[in-house]
This record gives sequence, structure tokens and C-alpha cells, in this order.
Amino acid sequence: MSFVINAAAGFLCGIISGFGIGGGTLLVIYMTNLAMVPQSTAQGINLLYFLPTSSGALISHFKRKLIHPMVVWSILAGIVTTALGAYAANVIEGVWLKKAYGIFLLYIGIRELFSKRQKQQ
Repeated sequence: MSFVINAAAGFLCGIISGFGIGGGTLLVIYMTNLAMVPQSTAQGINLLYFLPTSSGALISHFKRKLIHPMVVWSILAGIVTTALGAYAANVIEGVWLKKAYGIFLLYIGIRELFSKRQKQQ
């Protein structure tokens, strides 16, 4: 039964990713809080999850000619910061990673909440 629940969670997060909402983030929350997967393992799974979902989005954007040439610099910056983040994830304890990730999610959520209100006014 656990396999079915985990597969359903992955399936739902995949659908949400297709809408551009951030299914990977929800997948990490599910894995750490409900499936009791360690934070570092959940982050690794999320990275693997990101590859097919981002590849699908990239293909779609290329077809619509929505890719700006500056994306190359973003990719290079992403590679460098990913390496730094992976190193930090191996050095920092899981408890602190959970707290930092929670604070990050709260910050993004509050920022999004207030930016939407300003745009509507």
C-alpha cells in the first residue's frame, strides 16, 4: 500500500509541476513529513524528479520560442550554485536543513502573497 501512496503523491506532484506551481517542493514536503524520508535523501530524489519535469518544460519553451539567449548564463550560474548547495547539504545536519528549507518556503510564500496583492491594486 505504501508504494501506491508514494506513487500517487509523485503522480500528483508531477501534474502540479506541469502547471508550473512547484511540484518538486511539495514532493519534498510530502517525503520528509509524511513518508519520513531523511531531508538529504528527499533533496536528492527531488533533483532526480526535476530532470524529466524541467526537460519537458524546456522542450515546450523551445517550441514556443520563449528561450532568451541569457538563459546560458543562468544555466552556468545554476551549475555552480548546485555544486555549492550539494556540498553544503553534506556538511550541514538534517535538522538544520529542514529549518532552513522551512524558512525559505515561508519567505517565498510571504513574498508571493504580497507581490500578488500589489499587482492587483
